[in-house]
Amino acid sequence: MSMQDIAAAMQRAQAALERRPDMGLHDDAPATARWQGGVRVESSHANGTAMLTDMPCELGGSGDRVTPGWLFRAGIASCAATSIAMSAAAEGIALGTLEVRVSSRSDTRGVIGMAGTDGQEIYAGPRDMQLQVRIAAEGVSPERLRALAEAGVRRSPIPSATQNATPLALQVEVA
Repeated sequence: MSMQDIAAAMQRAQAALERRPDMGLHDDAPATARWQGGVRVESSHANGTAMLTDMPCELGGSGDRVTPGWLFRAGIASCAATSIAMSAAAEGIALGTLEVRVSSRSDTRGVIGMAGTDGQEIYAGPRDMQLQVRIAAEGVSPERLRALAEAGVRRSPIPSATQNATPLALQVEVA
């Protein structure tokens, strides 16, 4: 799909949502993860797309698949890149380069349930995350590209959920 097609689709969606704002709130497609044995898990979408994850050898996995943590970072990076590209299309900017990298630091002790010297359970999630955008477009000023990237990330659902700590409701069904 061309950048013009993307811009036109966004304009149609905006016009429809201006007429019917209630249509904006919708259920997202659920992700279903099924344990495959060991620490291997298959996550699937209702459309049939599936992805296997595994843990590194040091944590009992085979190390031959991506980890769920990497998949989380990939989701943030992919969502940010998509939103930036959509913003560029809406503004008529022909991108020459767009690369988004998300990195983080985590403490493995949290994943295996260890406590710190204070006796408190160590946090299992990433301690910090960095989102780096590399962007270029011929004839577009660095300031405009920086503003475009910042606006795109602000409008990006997954980075927004991370920055704003979307609540996660846990429901457990025992079979």
